[in-house]
Amino acid sequence: MKLVDMKVNEFLDVLKSDAPAPGGGSVSALSGAEGCALFVMVADLTLGKEKYADFQDICAAAKEKGLPLYRELTAAVDKDTDAYNLISDAFKLPKGTEEEKAARKKAIADGTLVATEVPFRTMQLGYEGLKLAETLVGHSNPNCASDLGVGILQLRSCVFGAWMNVLINLPGVKDAEKASYFGAEGQKMYEEASVISSRCFSAITESL
Repeated sequence: MKLVDMKVNEFLDVLKSDAPAPGGGSVSALSGAEGCALFVMVADLTLGKEKYADFQDICAAAKEKGLPLYRELTAAVDKDTDAYNLISDAFKLPKGTEEEKAARKKAIADGTLVATEVPFRTMQLGYEGLKLAETLVGHSNPNCASDLGVGILQLRSCVFGAWMNVLINLPGVKDAEKASYFGAEGQKMYEEASVISSRCFSAITESL
């Protein structure tokens, strides 16, 4: 069964078990999906209301662009666990002969690359979601300000958590060019997400 098809309590039971996956990567993706869901909800609760006429275009755009992010982040919950399992399976391969050692080494390298690419993509999605959520700060139904704030915090957790999952796998990425790209772009997104989320949180809490 896919993780996203589980009941909440079932997912949490698996998460707290001694199974190594799902772990932080899947939770990061879930946090991002929740963050997108919240800012789409805020947009929906603003759209169609005459007293928020000035916010209609902003909210419509946030919803339109946010829904694909929500869907991809939801899928990433399982993708991250699948990526972990690739590495886990690779380490279990036989290594009795030189051919087996070479095949095992390649499988580990391939799995590590996937396990870096998946959280990096999660990070990108969370970062894009965070930028969209910011457009709604001060431009959406003020009764939903706390919901928007929680969504922003979830998206921040998504970016930060995914970044840690990139970093822990990065030393195992054998392609130097890809490793450099993941490291530089990930650091940039991490720093910008920190600034955006802090700015948004301050603006929202001051408005409450």
